[in-house]
Amino acid sequence: MSVERTLHHFPLDPASRQVRLALGEKRLPFAEATVKYWERPKELAALNPSGVVPVLVVTDGDERLVLCEARAILEYLEEAHPEPGLLGQDAAERAEARRLLQWFDRKFEFEAGGYILHEKMEKRLLGLGAPELANLRQGREGVKAHLYYLDSLLQVRDWLAGRRLSLADFAAAAHLSVIDYFGDVPWADFPAVKTWYMKLKSRPCFRPLLLDRWPGLTPARHYDDLDF
Repeated sequence: MSVERTLHHFPLDPASRQVRLALGEKRLPFAEATVKYWERPKELAALNPSGVVPVLVVTDGDERLVLCEARAILEYLEEAHPEPGLLGQDAAERAEARRLLQWFDRKFEFEAGGYILHEKMEKRLLGLGAPELANLRQGREGVKAHLYYLDSLLQVRDWLAGRRLSLADFAAAAHLSVIDYFGDVPWADFPAVKTWYMKLKSRPCFRPLLLDRWPGLTPARHYDDLDF
């Protein structure tokens, strides 16, 4: 009997996107269940007591495994499906990939992405009114600061954590892709980062993300353009 996977997620959630990219890169088929997490649905709470996405449900015959939170899901996928490996070939690269995963999920989210997504996405979803310009400026300045850092890494590395594509690249791309959905990434000022993102954007695992749309949230014109 084949294994069935269902990913409960929100299309414009960076954490959910990381898991989608990893599943796609490992060529693991999965069904999708879109969740309006801000409405606090009981079905989501039953799967994950914290009430957040993503949640991956793996069914293998009579066995059912519920995996909650992006980092736990990503680590599970690496252990259960080690090929292709997405944490680097040696201990140093794996440590660097994990550091950058933490960087984006905490530092980038706190200093940059969180401002923009709250003002441009969450306020719309929750009906909280117009964006506050001061917060948008704060978020955009934060994005620039992080892009400077990524640029410095990519000047001396093929990929963010080292010689090979890793979960660090997927974490960065997941966060930046949602910001790019709203047109708030100044790619022209960071050519090395843009080239890196174009390489990721062209991978088969990334293409489903480019099809994401949400009612009332219109993407930037270049969002799904591979040669933007």
